[in-house]
Amino acid sequence: MEELSKAQRARIAIHTFKTIADALILRGYYKPSGKSGEKLSESLQLFSPEIYGSMTDPRIVELKGLEYVLDRMPRGIEKCNRIILTADEDFHDTSFEKITPLKRRRHSYIVSDKEICFVITRGLTEIYDILTQLTFLNIESQKVKGQICSKEGGTCAEWHELEASAQRKKKLDGSDLDQAIWNLSIILGRTYREARESYEYFDVHHKKNGNYNNGFFSIIYEMGQRIIDEHKSKDNLLTIYFTPSLQEMIGHHKYATLWAKNLKHHLHDLGFEERSIHVVSSNMHSIRNLFYGAGFLKESGKSVPDDIYEMIIKIRASNKDITEYASQYGLSYLRDTSESNIDVMIIDAAKNIDFNLHDAVKCDFDYLKNEEPVIVVIDYAFGTQAFAIMDELLCPCTMEDKVVSFKIESVNIIGKAGTLAGNKGDIMLATAHVMEGSTNNYIVDNDLSVEDFDENYPIHVGPMLTVLGTSLQNRDVLQRFHTSNWKAVGLEMEGGHFQRAISAAIIQGHVAKKLKTRYAYYASDNPIKSGQTLASGSMGKKGVVPTYLISRVILEKIVNPPPSMVTCE
Repeated sequence: MEELSKAQRARIAIHTFKTIADALILRGYYKPSGKSGEKLSESLQLFSPEIYGSMTDPRIVELKGLEYVLDRMPRGIEKCNRIILTADEDFHDTSFEKITPLKRRRHSYIVSDKEICFVITRGLTEIYDILTQLTFLNIESQKVKGQICSKEGGTCAEWHELEASAQRKKKLDGSDLDQAIWNLSIILGRTYREARESYEYFDVHHKKNGNYNNGFFSIIYEMGQRIIDEHKSKDNLLTIYFTPSLQEMIGHHKYATLWAKNLKHHLHDLGFEERSIHVVSSNMHSIRNLFYGAGFLKESGKSVPDDIYEMIIKIRASNKDITEYASQYGLSYLRDTSESNIDVMIIDAAKNIDFNLHDAVKCDFDYLKNEEPVIVVIDYAFGTQAFAIMDELLCPCTMEDKVVSFKIESVNIIGKAGTLAGNKGDIMLATAHVMEGSTNNYIVDNDLSVEDFDENYPIHVGPMLTVLGTSLQNRDVLQRFHTSNWKAVGLEMEGGHFQRAISAAIIQGHVAKKLKTRYAYYASDNPIKSGQTLASGSMGKKGVVPTYLISRVILEKIVNPPPSMVTCE
C-alpha cells in the first residue's frame, strides 16, 4: 500500500474533525473525555495547526497558542465544565453576565461559576472555531494535570505554591513574583522568560484592555484543577451541549435575513432605491478616513501630512470625531441590532467635497455629481456567515407592497489573509477561490490588477484558498496548495462564500452579469513560517500601508469613471 504524504494525512485529519463536529452537533452533546471527544482531540493533533505551536508535545504547555485562544474566549472558560452552544436564547432580562472576548465578536453569558453559554449567530464557521479552541484548551489542561500529579495520585509542591499564588488577593511583586513565575515555569515545562512573558500578557495587557481574562496564575491553576475534579467525580466531566434551536438554525439565514432587512430599509429611507450602490466588505475606518480624513484635520486646524499613511496614523485615535464630522458630508452609521455583529457605514459620495480628500486620493467630483454613487461599507463577516449576509443583501425585497431591487454596481472585498507566496504586509489579488474540504471552486473576474497599485509594492496574483477556520490549518496542506497545480498565493475564510453568493445572485437575475467584483487581501500572517502565524500577534502600524493602499485603490475605482467612460480630447 502506498504511504500517504504528510499533506494527505493532514487533509484526512481536517476532514475527520469536521465530520465528527457535524455529527456531534446533530447528536446534541459530547464529552471531551469520551470517545467522540478523544477523536476530535486526536484529529486536531494529527493535523497540528501551526497556530497552536507545540500542542503535540506532551512535555510543555503551548503558551502562544493559549494566548491566542483565550483572547477569543470569554473570561473564566478555563474552569467551566458545562458549555452550551445555542442560537436564540433570550438572556436580555436575566442576571447572567454578558461577555465579549477581546479579539472575537461573539456573545456569551456566564450562567454560573462553572457554566457558560455561547449564542451562535455567525454560522458553522463560528461553531468549528469554538470547538477547535475548546479542544486545544482541554489538551493543554491535560498537560498541566500531568505535570502536577505524581504516579501515586498526589499533587506536587509546585502545584500547592501555584494554588496559593492564584488565590492570593494582593498582587505579587519583586522577589515573590519572580519565585512564583519560576515555580510556574516548572509546571509549564517552559523557561522563566517564556512564563514571564505570558504572565505579563495576561496580567498587564488584559488589565490594560479592560480585564478581558483572569490572571495567568489563576488561568493555569483552574485548567489543572478542572481536570483533577473530573477524575474525582463523573459529575464534573466537561460536557459541551448543542441546543435544538442551534440545530434548527444551521443552514438558515435567520440573523442575516434580519441584518439585510434593516440595511435595505435604511437605504430605502435615505432615498437610495435608484442610486448606484457599491458594497465594500472592510473595516469600519479605512474608506471613511480616506474620504474625510484630510478635511477633518483642516477643520480641526491641524496640518495634513504630505504622506497619506502619516495622515492615517495621525487620525487613528479620532474615530468618533471623524464619524461625526463625516456625517455632515453624506455619511451615516447603522449599528447592528440583528446579533450578526456586522455594523454598516453608508456614504452618499455625491455629498462629499474636494476639501475633505487628501491630495493622494484621485477623485472626479463631476462624475460623483452626475452618477451619485452610494458606498455601503459592511464590517467583516466570519467564514460561512459571508454567504448568508451577501446572499440576503443581493436579493430583492418587499417594501410598502412593492418589490424593490437595489442597483448593486460592484462588490469589493478588502480582506485580511494568510500569505503563502510572500511575507506579512504583502498584498494578494484573487483570480479564484478554492474551497478547502469540498470540490467547489469559483473563478474570479477581478477588476483589480498589479498596475492599479503603487509601483514595486509586493503583489501576488493567483487563487486564494478559502479555509474552514483559523485553527483548522496545517502547514503541509497549505504548502501543497501553494506548490501544486493550484498555485494558491494565500488563504482566507470569506472570499469563496462571498463569491458563491454573488454567482447565485447572477444566476437568479438579482444582479447584472456586468457586476464588478474586486478582491484584494493584505497578509496579516504567514502560516507556513514559524513566528509569522496569527498567534505571533497583530501587525500594528505595519498594517497601515497595505490596508490603506488597497482601500485607496478600491475607493478610486468607485469615485472615478471606469476606463471605458474616459474620453480623450
